[in-house]
Amino acid sequence: MFELDNPTSLQQISLPIFSENKVEVLMKREDLIDSEISGNKWRKLKYNLLEAQDQGYSTILTFGGAYSNHIAATAAACKRYGFKSIGIIRGDELNAQSNTTLEQAAANGMDLQFISRAAYQNRSDVTWLQTLTKKHEAFIVPEGGTNALALRGVQELVDEITVDFDTILCPVGTGGTFSGIVNGIKDHQRAIGISSLKGAKYLEDLIGELTTASSSWELIHDYHFGGYAKFDSHLIKFINQFYLETQIPLDPIYTGKMMYGLIDMLKKGKIPSSSRLICVHTGGLQGIIGFNQLHNDLLKI
Repeated sequence: MFELDNPTSLQQISLPIFSENKVEVLMKREDLIDSEISGNKWRKLKYNLLEAQDQGYSTILTFGGAYSNHIAATAAACKRYGFKSIGIIRGDELNAQSNTTLEQAAANGMDLQFISRAAYQNRSDVTWLQTLTKKHEAFIVPEGGTNALALRGVQELVDEITVDFDTILCPVGTGGTFSGIVNGIKDHQRAIGISSLKGAKYLEDLIGELTTASSSWELIHDYHFGGYAKFDSHLIKFINQFYLETQIPLDPIYTGKMMYGLIDMLKKGKIPSSSRLICVHTGGLQGIIGFNQLHNDLLKI
């Protein structure tokens, strides 16, 4: 259960700006893990589902927004590995036909339960979670999948990297994937997280609590493009051009912002020359269909 046949590949990216700055950039293609359970979602769910199985649970309950990669991946994983699934969905959507993400989650058997944004704020409330556990006899996986079990799975992607490197970059949402990466790097390496959220200074404290290593890491808050799921024409143009030049699809919420940030930092001289960089592609491509439906096919990938 949840074993990869082979480590995900490291793909070298050849762009003029990289050679001009004398840096080597390799992308860890986590998006290629699985067509439905891709990227960091596979890593985060692996030990959560194994723990649920060990504890005798047959139902997984989790939380997410209407376009959540985590919701989509959890539904697919539960179907594949024999769990029932329940998704508590934040916002104004009323049914599974709201968008392709929810449609696919429902098609994979997830029981979608829609609650208000106000009620969704209780998702970390211990008493409420205990009530949900008892009511549904469910193993609860937190929003985004971030917990100690998730970090254990994410750290394995670092263990798979057999080449030495100076810096590893990762997009940051809840902070779980980045924390697992920080736990996995060596003392001479550093990790850079590109936050997709506006005003998310709390992430430094959260990551500090989740990480056990003293390794060098930093969060960059300059490339959120207005906040979670926000974008502008510059980001869309960049993602389309990047795909044209590399044939690697990026999403506009996480990986697109990471790569835009890397190239901007190179232009500003913030990345040392002669560095070898690993960029983690965290997946998230399932949301592109829904994004294009909302925004008149802006992404040409």
